[in-house]
Amino acid sequence: MLSPAASKGLLLAMPLFVLSMLPLRAQQNGQVLPLYTGKIPNEVPGPDDEQVTKEWNSTYKYEDVRFSKVRKPQLTVFLPPAAKANGTAVLICPGGGYGMEAAGHEGIEVARRFNEQGIAAFVLKYRLPDAKVSSQPSLAPLQDAQQALLLIRQNAAKWHVDPRKVGILGFSAGGHLAATAGTHFNKNYGKPTGEKGNLRPDFMLLLYPVISSDTAIWHKGSFQNLLGKKPTAEQLQDFSNERQVTAQTPPTFLVHATDDDVVPVANSLVFYQALVKNNVPAELHVYQQGGHGYGLHNPTTQDEWFERCLNWLRSNALLPKK
Repeated sequence: MLSPAASKGLLLAMPLFVLSMLPLRAQQNGQVLPLYTGKIPNEVPGPDDEQVTKEWNSTYKYEDVRFSKVRKPQLTVFLPPAAKANGTAVLICPGGGYGMEAAGHEGIEVARRFNEQGIAAFVLKYRLPDAKVSSQPSLAPLQDAQQALLLIRQNAAKWHVDPRKVGILGFSAGGHLAATAGTHFNKNYGKPTGEKGNLRPDFMLLLYPVISSDTAIWHKGSFQNLLGKKPTAEQLQDFSNERQVTAQTPPTFLVHATDDDVVPVANSLVFYQALVKNNVPAELHVYQQGGHGYGLHNPTTQDEWFERCLNWLRSNALLPKK
């Protein structure tokens, strides 16, 4: 029989032993990776002033995390159990008006929900437009999104991901970033011309996205944070993503609320119309109410956009049929 002291030592050691026996994939969940192993594109040297705020969400019982002044972009990995993995992957871009990133309810919580469906998910902490951080501040978020897509595909075998089923999801200004990645993939903005790698998302999921620079419907704050207070006409044209849709734009699933008083629903409408005009497979869900920034949980409806999203993925052969 073990002595009390020996028994206590065994109990203390057990968690470490159990952890060592867990599959590598389980240990990887929540693993944070640097987006770049070498020089960060267009980096302006300076102190790391990143700010992290955490706030308990009493409605949905989780801790929301927000980042601002991001200098070192990162990718947080969330993988489903190997036996459940179906090969589909989603890069998640939290919103925040290009002034901060709501990485909790528009990132981590969503990633875990995707894992339950056998989908690998990756939460992007991207550089925000800031001349103190980048010599090309308006391009920094897009450079990071493109690098994240490359990184996921480069590690596809290790993460049990099908490199032909790597999509991008974005909320609000993160939706603008996702739509920019989905309409500007013919040019590599972060690496030398000629660098090989597939930058095209295979599908897009856009939640109450900022899309258009048309001042009648735009989210002024997002565009001013991204392009400055006096953007050129060329910049406004280039980053108005409904104007950049072609027949090669990835299939897209959109969600918006009619009463969104931050980013007007017309943003999703004009993007959907451009997709239809170019014969791109698309689906749009407009809820009567919901406002803006609700993440997974629109409190005004019994319908879950996430379930509609899964059905759309199945319809487009991106998930197995039930």
